[in-house]
Amino acid sequence: MSSSTALAERPKAALTPAGDRYDWLGVLRDMSNGQRELIMRNGVAPKFDDLAGWEFRGGNTPPIYRLIGIRKFVKGFFEGPARSAKGPEPFIQGYNIPAKNDADDAPHQLEPSKENPKRFGFYRVHRVVEGSRDDKYPNALLLDYSLGGNGLFGPPLRDYVVQVYPDDPDLLLGKAYLNILGLRIPTNYFVLERLHEHSFRG
Repeated sequence: MSSSTALAERPKAALTPAGDRYDWLGVLRDMSNGQRELIMRNGVAPKFDDLAGWEFRGGNTPPIYRLIGIRKFVKGFFEGPARSAKGPEPFIQGYNIPAKNDADDAPHQLEPSKENPKRFGFYRVHRVVEGSRDDKYPNALLLDYSLGGNGLFGPPLRDYVVQVYPDDPDLLLGKAYLNILGLRIPTNYFVLERLHEHSFRG
């Protein structure tokens, strides 16, 4: 693909047919996977300072995920003691919180409660290391669950995250991969939007 072609395609991926920017729901429900893939390949990595101390409402794009109760979720990011003794630096860390799987446009309700959310599925957040096994998107941040201190039976996941728009750190797009016997198997795209601050430090 020529550079001129790539530049011509990039606005199409990030704009609605009417020429407007997509919001969280639009990225979740209206974008094609082709559009999402263009954003993953061309997006910029969020800055650590724009993530740490915040929780983001999340949604997995495949509608079938609602049937298994994981259409909606929350991801949080924090600075704190390393949960793994190894791994790339610099880094921050993060976690997941289950959310009530009601309507897509309903406010995210943390479970079991906002006051006492269940934080699980921890991960280390760092820049992609080029030449490593997990370098599918060198322009992205990598969320590595193997470095989250989740134990032997922790989630076998690697997530890549970019900003949908270079000037908007509040709206993010991600792509999840399963790590199975050393293979990286893509599973789905997901979208994140800044929700609220938190004080969790690990």
